[in-house]
Amino acid sequence: MERNETVLVDGRTLQIEDVEAVALHGAPVRLESEARKRIAASRQVVENILASGEVMYGINTGFGKLAEVRIADDQLAQLQLNLVRSHCCGIGEPFSEPIVRAMLLLRANVLATGYAGCRPVVAERVLDLLNHRIHPVVPSQGSVGASGDLAPLAHLALVLVGEGEALVDGQLTSAASALTKAGLEPLVLEAKEGLALINGTQASTAVGALAFAHIRRLIDAADVVCALSLDALAATDAAFEPAVHQARPHPGQGQSARRLAKLLEGSEIRKSHEDCGRVQDAYSLRCSPQVHGTARDALEHSWKVLEIELNSATDNPMVFPDGRVISGGNFHGAPIAAVFDYLGISLTDLASISERRLARLVDASLSYGLPGFLTENAGLNSGFMMVQVSAAALVSEAKTLAHPASVDSIPTSATQEDHVSMSTWGARKMATIATILQDVLGMEYLAAAQGIELRRPLRSSAILEGTIARLREVAPHLEDDRYMAGDMAAASRLVESLATVKT
Repeated sequence: MERNETVLVDGRTLQIEDVEAVALHGAPVRLESEARKRIAASRQVVENILASGEVMYGINTGFGKLAEVRIADDQLAQLQLNLVRSHCCGIGEPFSEPIVRAMLLLRANVLATGYAGCRPVVAERVLDLLNHRIHPVVPSQGSVGASGDLAPLAHLALVLVGEGEALVDGQLTSAASALTKAGLEPLVLEAKEGLALINGTQASTAVGALAFAHIRRLIDAADVVCALSLDALAATDAAFEPAVHQARPHPGQGQSARRLAKLLEGSEIRKSHEDCGRVQDAYSLRCSPQVHGTARDALEHSWKVLEIELNSATDNPMVFPDGRVISGGNFHGAPIAAVFDYLGISLTDLASISERRLARLVDASLSYGLPGFLTENAGLNSGFMMVQVSAAALVSEAKTLAHPASVDSIPTSATQEDHVSMSTWGARKMATIATILQDVLGMEYLAAAQGIELRRPLRSSAILEGTIARLREVAPHLEDDRYMAGDMAAASRLVESLATVKT
């Protein structure tokens, strides 16, 4: 979608691309009219319960282990405010502004499903924070992913009532001051509304949605970087023949194989060794479509799961238009925790195979004619020696982070909440693995470009030569040893743009 196009929040059709448009590019947001009607209908059920004097969890009782405690009608507003205040127990570094923006959008979208029992003004005020660029300060640690992301969402909700802190134009300010400057009144919470703001998986899904959009570009970029290494290592493209992949028709595998073949098309280097007699390449070269394709398929599956979650009601209790109020478990992050782990494992494998290609590039006994450590004056120069060491260190970190979060659980709330998902931690570490992958691909990008240039006068394909030219704008060819950390950082920043390479 266009970056300035208004995103309609309707609780049903939100996509990951919409989340990125709002979170990263500041697209405006608006509550859809039918969603407003659903929210109002849900609220009417709550009002009817209050008028009848019926006791109902979450509306006029305590919470969690205190669910049996009846709260007097004249204390219900204080109950909701106390709930938000008491759950502001996050800790650690705050989430970035884009993640907080994603959280606001996703929480408003949950309210728009019409099962939360709040007034429409609550959803509207959440969207007001986005449109006025008021970003609550939300610590990134403290959620176990059930009953949803309680602590992070409480910090989000606290700003709505005029308490806590927010960032406005990058400056830290009090929530009260931020609301006043924007011409907004602090929200006075009514029955059920504090709970409606904090019960759900929106911290997990916010981190996950932005990471998924990033990962989609990284997987495309990985094919481009891999193709550079294939040519630098004088590898054959025979393993990418369509017949091979039609015989094992995993969609992602076939897509990566087609892309690799296309990227190498027209390479003078590849043509020069067609009759070299080498029977087959190492696995990190020959099996790249299988490994890259696995990551593609993992993302495709995970993407579908997350988009279901974006448009799901994750409240408890759920308020139905027919008058039923049902305590369930839609706040439990198990579905998304599992795919975050699945994708994190696949991305770690992608980083691992990238590092193995880099290791071959710097090893003169494995690189088919390239000088050791990709420097022509080895000994005096160390060349790319330590670049590969850094990549190895990062891949080992990723392997540790790839241990599944979703297999862990720890009882909370006096064992009332005795099984939790750890979905927020799963999302956070998956996003960290994605960053590691980007850095490792950047290092491989640098080394592969150096390797291709060391095979001059032969040239690679027009597509790949274009990517080398792009790299050379920020990181010159290495003649003699120099400060490499800057080149590595520059290459990493450039990696994501390789997703735009046409094949």
